[in-house]
Amino acid sequence: MKICHVITRMIVGGAQENTLFTIIGHLQKGHEVVLLTGPTSGPEGKLLQIEGLPKFEIIELPSMVREINPLQDLKAYFAMKKIFRERQFDVVHTHTSKAGILGRAAAWSARVPVVVHTVHGQAFHPYQSKISNFIYRMAERFAARRSHKIFTVAQAMIEQCVEAGIGPRKLYMVVYSGMEIDKFLNAKPDPVLRGQLGIPEHARVIGAIGRLFPQKGYEYIIPAARRILDVHPETHFLIVGNGSMREELDARIANLGMSDKFHFAGLVPPDEVCRYTALMDILVHLSLHEGLPRAVVQALACGKPAVGFALDGTPEVVIPGETGYLAAPESEADAAAGVIRILDNPKLAARMGENGRKLVAERFPWQKMADILEDEYEQLLHKAR
Repeated sequence: MKICHVITRMIVGGAQENTLFTIIGHLQKGHEVVLLTGPTSGPEGKLLQIEGLPKFEIIELPSMVREINPLQDLKAYFAMKKIFRERQFDVVHTHTSKAGILGRAAAWSARVPVVVHTVHGQAFHPYQSKISNFIYRMAERFAARRSHKIFTVAQAMIEQCVEAGIGPRKLYMVVYSGMEIDKFLNAKPDPVLRGQLGIPEHARVIGAIGRLFPQKGYEYIIPAARRILDVHPETHFLIVGNGSMREELDARIANLGMSDKFHFAGLVPPDEVCRYTALMDILVHLSLHEGLPRAVVQALACGKPAVGFALDGTPEVVIPGETGYLAAPESEADAAAGVIRILDNPKLAARMGENGRKLVAERFPWQKMADILEDEYEQLLHKAR
């Protein structure tokens, strides 16, 4: 098959890793795969710069920008439509909101036989203005009518789309986001790395992995940390990620007298994240807007229990009492209580870790994701012909 993946930018992020693993899987099966993306810049890093990638065609569209820009968006739409007509792809698979809307519209207009999309996280959600929510819902409904199939990384995404009237239930299918889990399943704590980060040898470590941006949960992690330290003062916190909130977070941490308890690793290459996760005893993920958090899945693969808000796809991997604990959204008190409960019971933590490993090993290998998508492409293409 001739397959084109479309995504707004290839930063170091979950949707981008999902897309890249899908491409690699289909290249290995002998398909012709092209990636169409916009420019990638900013503190989140560039995923396509990692070493060892197989060779495949990448088309960069300068007009594909993340921000809403009517002129650039029109340019991107017509540029994609021209490419789709000329290249005659069998499948166009879009990812992320902007690329998903423009790409599906262009592919449908160009009469691409199979047009599909993956919902990695909703464009609309409760933590945005009513106007933005309405605009995104209307845009997603428009794009859904130009889709032969929509994949989601969690069942929760399907329920949200159906409830919002984006598309009928039969249009959707869960395909869990595949990852390179072997490195996490086999990761061991590295005392040298621990020393480089300045974490004391016997300290319990609470970790968080994610970009330092609003709605990624750090505004709740900081006050939760204060509550945890009041009960377990020996605890330290490891933050993996970079972003625009770094100075703000440093100030909040200092105001609560916790500067000596926090360790920032900065932006870490995807194939190195397992080394940092292995140093953690518990992962905390308090994002307000996410599809299915990869950081949680990767922590579970490392045998680490997780605490997260009961939002989106998180409850599908954080199973209370089995792989971690859920907290009420926006409640740092609930999150802190979950962490403290695990810290208080090492045997429970070990059992949760083993349960997490089993869940991830069965559900999240990236090869499984690529095979499922390949099969769906073939079925849809057969039907189209």
